[in-house]
Amino acid sequence: MADKNIPVLVKDDPWLEPYKDEISDRIQRFNRLVDGINKAYGSLESFSDAYLYYGINYDKEKGGWWYREWAPAADALFFIGDFNGWDRTTHPMKKNKNGDWEIFLEKDLLVHEERVKVYVVYQGIGRDRIPAYIKRANQDPNTHDFTGQIWHPGKSFRWSDGKFKLGPIYEAPIIYEAHIGMSQEKEGVGSYLEFMENVLPRIKDLGYNTIQLMAIQEHPYYGSFGYHVSNFFAPTSRFGTPEELKTLVNEAHQQGLAIIIDIVHSHSVKNIAEGINEFDGSGDQYFHPGERGNHTLWDSKLFNYGKREVQRFLLSNIAYWIREFHVDGFRFDGVTSMLYFHHGDFTNFDHYNKYFVEGIEWDALTYLQLANELTHRLKKYAITIAEDMSGMPGLCRKQQEGGIGFDFRLGMGIPDFWIKYLKEKKDEDWNIHEMWHVMTNRRWKERTVTYAESHDQAIVGDKTIAFWLMDKEMYYHMQIEDQNLVIDRGIALHKLIRLFSISLGGEAYLNFIGNEFGHPEWIDFPREGNNWSYKYCRRQWSLVDNDKLKYKHLNQFDKDMIHAIRENKILQSDRGKQLNMDDTNKTLIYERNNLVFALNFHPGNSVPDYRFHAPEKGDYKIILCSDEGKYGGFDRVDMHITYSTFEMDNDHKLSIYLPNRTGIIMKKVK
Repeated sequence: MADKNIPVLVKDDPWLEPYKDEISDRIQRFNRLVDGINKAYGSLESFSDAYLYYGINYDKEKGGWWYREWAPAADALFFIGDFNGWDRTTHPMKKNKNGDWEIFLEKDLLVHEERVKVYVVYQGIGRDRIPAYIKRANQDPNTHDFTGQIWHPGKSFRWSDGKFKLGPIYEAPIIYEAHIGMSQEKEGVGSYLEFMENVLPRIKDLGYNTIQLMAIQEHPYYGSFGYHVSNFFAPTSRFGTPEELKTLVNEAHQQGLAIIIDIVHSHSVKNIAEGINEFDGSGDQYFHPGERGNHTLWDSKLFNYGKREVQRFLLSNIAYWIREFHVDGFRFDGVTSMLYFHHGDFTNFDHYNKYFVEGIEWDALTYLQLANELTHRLKKYAITIAEDMSGMPGLCRKQQEGGIGFDFRLGMGIPDFWIKYLKEKKDEDWNIHEMWHVMTNRRWKERTVTYAESHDQAIVGDKTIAFWLMDKEMYYHMQIEDQNLVIDRGIALHKLIRLFSISLGGEAYLNFIGNEFGHPEWIDFPREGNNWSYKYCRRQWSLVDNDKLKYKHLNQFDKDMIHAIRENKILQSDRGKQLNMDDTNKTLIYERNNLVFALNFHPGNSVPDYRFHAPEKGDYKIILCSDEGKYGGFDRVDMHITYSTFEMDNDHKLSIYLPNRTGIIMKKVK
């Protein structure tokens, strides 16, 4: 008789049986924490209402403003700003029955866009700080200093996205990863509205159904890509106002596109002037004390996930973005760093002990379980993605099964694999069996986001796939009429790598802005080392819009590839099944959801009368061929032929012409 106490995760994977107690403990800790929150606050949803209590909030019934702050170690707090001439004595805050500091101000004392801070006194030393729950932080264009800002425009934003349906997207997200600031062609910072007007139509036209926005939470250093957050509840003012961000989300929803954002709960910026480090004067309010509270490699602070007030701060942050900005989910940054005391640094995850016994940060794991639970309670089909490179078992399984509750994990090994091949191997040395293994080696019942490259592969110090393939030749030989072997190879492999990754590597797909058309060069944010230049921190849309350049070919292939994948529900289906593996010709042929994918990676071998096992008897048509002229190919394949199966060696087979460096998709038509 089966043991009902054995977690489902262990039943599904007998290799985890030695760790059934540790996995059971996951479930028990999660349930105990939820029960404790329910008893103290009524529900997890009520627990996450903290942003309506803390920070600066307008009280309609009392006709004035409440400002509240959790600062247990502080000796005194004074509310300061334009309203009192920044006088650090006139508006002291008092502790209420909950132990929180608070002050009430009459309606007319605070006005929209007014600058504010709080003066915090600890052991005789006072500091001007930005309120921890501030919903708007603004940077002075001259001094570059941040201050809090009252944001109360008067009229509430009018949403019109009630008919948007997230459920179908949840089944198979096709994600366009983007950074608002660098999304325009101008050498400067783009805005929410410019993105909506200029980029949103491109994303819709290409066929993506989800947009992943980076760097939305306020951060003091633009070049951090948004991963050193200072003000967790403030949409960055660099790109515009909160209402303009809402306008972008609303418009995306009206066009059938989901919006998810990068949420950074793995660490926080160390900056005292802008962030929450040492907010109440102590070193361990939101973060662990001493060295445990420091992330050495990231030069940042680490949250104490076992502290109830920290849990409330972070969970409230999740609720805030869903309720106030209608976001459809989150890509959780730095999950590996959260899950382990060693943060995954210099660690080889070569034994199950390293997932369940050695160095596990249980408080962080339980927090992530809570975060996923809350997200899906607030929005059933919200999409949560974990950035984890460790391969933690159960990451994308339900909490009551022994999992952590994410919907997807990033397939981080896939882009690393492609870059390694492009850096280290000659084309003729590519190993199709290793390629197949990398694409298909993922945990059963745990969904993966596959991708050829993200922002990580595009930042300064590395190269995009297009630049690895074509490098400086892109500057001189991307004209339509120009014949160049380096460009021909690069365009062919760029398409093959993407087709192979999306068709075989996971249950969702991601592309970084501009990489669909082979955007040249790297991303280099303005910094002292480049004389604060924006030259490489933008997207050159004019390249793909120019009919005389080959970028349009890659863009068209991306569009038609995504259309074929979506129309045939490839990402929602079971994993691919091998039909033929041919190392001599560097060719892989496989079936997924009744489509036949045939990819020839060989630099020179084009194979006529290529015979292989067909999944079913019948007639087949080619629905996509990377060698078509409109994709920058050479039109070596006749797209009008119908391919009928034939009997050979007691098997039904297909025969095709498969040119070198070409990928095709075939579909049974009858």
